[in-house]
Amino acid sequence: MSGRDDCVFCRILQREAPAAFVYEDDEIAAFLDLYPVHAGHTLVVPKLHVADLLACPGELAARLFAVSSRLAPAVVAAAGADGFNVWTANGRAAGQTVFHLHLHVLPRFRTDAFGLRFPKDYPRRADPASLAEMAERIRERA
Repeated sequence: MSGRDDCVFCRILQREAPAAFVYEDDEIAAFLDLYPVHAGHTLVVPKLHVADLLACPGELAARLFAVSSRLAPAVVAAAGADGFNVWTANGRAAGQTVFHLHLHVLPRFRTDAFGLRFPKDYPRRADPASLAEMAERIRERA
C-alpha cells in the first residue's frame, strides 16, 4: 500500500481515519461514503495512491471495475434500490474533490433526484463529418 499523509483515502486505508469497510483484498478496498447520496453509497478505491483513472495502471483499473461489478448487486439489495450507477470524476472540471482514484457505486431509486444532467439541447444529433474528425483525433492519440 502506498499512501500520502494529506490524502483522506490513504488515511482510511491505513486505519488512521474512520470508515465502514465492505470489501478488502491486497489491491482494492471498498467502504461506505461518509457523505452518501443514498444509504449504501460505496467507494471502491485502489490501495495504491493514484490521483485518477489517467494515473492508474490498466490492470489495477480493471480490478477496480471488477470489484465494483461484484459489489453492485449487494449494494442494490442492501439498499432496496431499483438500480445503480458506477462512476468516477477525473479532475476538478469533472467534480473530483478527493484526488485518490475512487469509483462510486451509487444505489439509485426511480424517485430520486440525483443524477448527471444532460444539457437542455440534448439530444442533438452530431454531424457525421464532425464525428469522423473527432474519431480520427482520438485514434491518433490513443
